[in-house]
Amino acid sequence: MKNLNIYHKIAVLVGLTLMSFQSFAQQDPQFTQYMYNMSVINPAYATADPAILNLGGLYRTQWVGIEGAPKTGTFFAHTPINDKIEAGISFTNDNIGDVIQENNIYADFAYVLPMGLDRGNLSLGIKAGFTFFDVNFDGFNLQSGSASNGLDVAFNENISKTFPNIGIGAFYFTDNYYVGFSAPNMLNSKHIETENGVKATGVQSIHYYLTGGYVFDINRDLKFKPAFMAKSVQGAPLALDITANVLINEKLEAGLGYRLDDAISGLVSFRVMPDLKIGYAYDFTTSNLGDYNSGSHEIFILFDIDLFGFKGGYDRSPRFF
Repeated sequence: MKNLNIYHKIAVLVGLTLMSFQSFAQQDPQFTQYMYNMSVINPAYATADPAILNLGGLYRTQWVGIEGAPKTGTFFAHTPINDKIEAGISFTNDNIGDVIQENNIYADFAYVLPMGLDRGNLSLGIKAGFTFFDVNFDGFNLQSGSASNGLDVAFNENISKTFPNIGIGAFYFTDNYYVGFSAPNMLNSKHIETENGVKATGVQSIHYYLTGGYVFDINRDLKFKPAFMAKSVQGAPLALDITANVLINEKLEAGLGYRLDDAISGLVSFRVMPDLKIGYAYDFTTSNLGDYNSGSHEIFILFDIDLFGFKGGYDRSPRFF
């Protein structure tokens, strides 16, 4: 049974690798609750909340039931330094089958310009950091042929590489809507090259993100929150996520999402306390992979810390995104 599980992992990893060959690009991790994970994809994301430290974490397990399916975890923290500058850090771990590990650690810097129009702000941001890419084949016992007693040469050596990277972004926001454009990884890098005479290349290409959302006031206790995220990378089809949530009494939020040609999602979140929000999303796979998995699960937590106790001294607008 153990060897069978290993074979399943290999099959999935090979399939994912072949998909990346076909598209000439390795896709960044995907998120259903992208509107609450903006720091990871856009360094210009800002809230303009004075003296508030915004913390957030998200964990996603994808394609449950497929051996070796991806699991992704992210964490971010950011805060305004003054009325024009926001800074923060972000971390992402992407795990495929406990074999491939990719860790991204970045520092974010954003400069916020008041625009006057609709009391809006234009934030311009940059992120810089490192990607740590590791492949661990320890424990594999996959033979290259029925008559061979040796290991497949493609799995003989582990891989460990580090790549520097930078990203840029722009984010325009008001109390009721936002729109952002970003490229969080601007430097192309080859993750896997020729190993033991076997040519295999995984390329981290530039991903472009366009995001937007609006908060409609239906009445005093009900708000409607549509949002979208479009992701583009050379050689791969456009990825488009659309969500529509309703917010009740500024506490309970629920809605539906659709990822083009991939999944239908259900989302729910609850503001446990004024400064603490938790949420969950479930993706039902509509692509061919739907026959082999029971869906994807995603949870997040957002926490705001009032650094200097100023919150009681001014009328703070609720943070809807």
